[in-house]
Amino acid sequence: MSFDLNSIKKERIQKAPRILLLGVEKIGKSSFAAGSPNPIFLPIKGEEGIDDLEVSKFPVAQTYEDVIQAIKTLANEKHEFKTLVIDSASALEPVVWDEVCREAKCDSIEKVGGGYGKGYLESLYKWRKLMEGIDILRQKSIGCILIGHVKVKVFNDPLGNSYDQYSFDINEKVNASISRWADCILFGNARTIVKTEEVGFNKEKKIGKDPTGERYLYTQKKPGHPGGGRGIYGRLPYEIKLNWEDFSSEVLKLSETQKNK
Repeated sequence: MSFDLNSIKKERIQKAPRILLLGVEKIGKSSFAAGSPNPIFLPIKGEEGIDDLEVSKFPVAQTYEDVIQAIKTLANEKHEFKTLVIDSASALEPVVWDEVCREAKCDSIEKVGGGYGKGYLESLYKWRKLMEGIDILRQKSIGCILIGHVKVKVFNDPLGNSYDQYSFDINEKVNASISRWADCILFGNARTIVKTEEVGFNKEKKIGKDPTGERYLYTQKKPGHPGGGRGIYGRLPYEIKLNWEDFSSEVLKLSETQKNK
């Protein structure tokens, strides 16, 4: 590859997005992804979220090599698919661990390389190989939606008080690597209002209520949940209804505005 002055370009390039879609259980993450352009789902062992969705899907990936083979198939064969949906990263993590343990001839990720977290570091290398494969698909204008579950954990804020937050339910090093790699991090949840109710004997109880039943995507990071993006994905409205039509409409608006500048 040439790196002389003639190789320098000054232009905006909008590639197929790499989306990390996180959310609480049963919020509609798979249904959202089903609305993306020509999706092909890769279900992972342990997930049954798309059984009721009429979408194109690979067989359930039982091993790490199954996942790599599915990506190679999309990269090397002719097809009309425009979005790979991996459902889910949280289910994929133990599959990655199984591969690391198989190669190391260990029965536990904790024992790989003699312990001390070496197994988790080896698993990170596997995730990076997977992300590299997805980036090859991106060069062919195939986007990716990586679905993930969340857990509630305590965040020890060095600048203030500790508080609970929703976090990607995956190893911290893998979380950091995927979050840096993704173009857009979305968090799905219902809009909640906390009300204080009397419970007797001069006592009160705070109760979270969903007043509308509507579900939303949150596009920006807040103390209580993940989010964020680069480029136009970093300028999306904070709250968008959880369906692909509303999300893509907001992305299109920003894209058109950017073109006209």
